[in-house]
Amino acid sequence: MIDTYAALKALALALNLPEVTDTTAWGHPCLKAHGKMWCWWSPYADAAVFKCAKEEREHLLATDPQTFLLHPHYAPHNLILVRAGFIDEGWARARLTQHWRDAAPKRWLKAWDAAQS
Repeated sequence: MIDTYAALKALALALNLPEVTDTTAWGHPCLKAHGKMWCWWSPYADAAVFKCAKEEREHLLATDPQTFLLHPHYAPHNLILVRAGFIDEGWARARLTQHWRDAAPKRWLKAWDAAQS
């Protein structure tokens, strides 16, 4: 289980995905993929922030409130928080990979996928 931003960042960088930068946003450390916020820790709660459709977010909050939470700051956005120490590495790896793909320009992603085959 991941319990710090350092551990989440290490996991994200170990995916070895291109177009990822280690930077800051609003004065806080984060990783960006293709220039977009991708991986960060909430300054409002001891939790990682992940992109998440609002319908899925409501399901996660209802079924596992010990793991997932929503700070009011993030309520208007398609985001969910996952408490420190409750972040499953497999879940995080799959989620980060999908969001990295979602952030990629389609033409770039098509060429990258072809090169991986």
